[in-house]
Amino acid sequence: PGPVFGSKDNFHGLAIFLDTYPNDEATERVFPYISAMVNNGSLTYDHSKDGRWTELAGCTADLRNQNHDTFLAIRYSRGRLTVMTDVEDKNEWKNCIDIAGVQLPTGYFFGASAGTGDLSDNHDIISMKLFQLMVEHPAEDETIDWTKIEPSVSLLKSPKDNVDDPTGNFRSGPLTGWKVFLLLLCALLGIIVCAVVGAVVFQKRQERNKRFY
Repeated sequence: PGPVFGSKDNFHGLAIFLDTYPNDEATERVFPYISAMVNNGSLTYDHSKDGRWTELAGCTADLRNQNHDTFLAIRYSRGRLTVMTDVEDKNEWKNCIDIAGVQLPTGYFFGASAGTGDLSDNHDIISMKLFQLMVEHPAEDETIDWTKIEPSVSLLKSPKDNVDDPTGNFRSGPLTGWKVFLLLLCALLGIIVCAVVGAVVFQKRQERNKRFY
């Protein structure tokens, strides 16, 4: 037990949060909101910011007060984590989260917990179905002791650098070379356009002044 949706903070492993209430009044996200977090025990979940600083990715899912069952599919295979939802009773899966480079050790457990603040809420877990995926792994994976690796994600940047994004997608890190090139190109085109417009305006004024002479 603990403060993070009923479970402990600074945990080890993967957490998928189904958050139904925004604590951060400045957020542009639409709730209920599903997000993913991988922790090696060093990260703290910030409820005041709805976990924005440690979120890897997320999406909006209207799972509250439905008259039908809602479904969440979590798949982890060869370092890729995907989360899909079926909340509209259409028997159709929608993509929510897709992250590569996720490293999770074996020997961990599955669990579910919940917590609420001043506003009470109720959700029922009807069932949890678990499947072992049979996939081929590279030869080098056979030499790894997966029970001893640390939970981690190959990020482009630190999660603490996250900024709010209404789409819920993971944001890329600092400006890369091609982004800088595009910005410089746009700036150069803007300068050229301003110069051309200025030259045209100056020429028309000169012609107008000649008429007065």
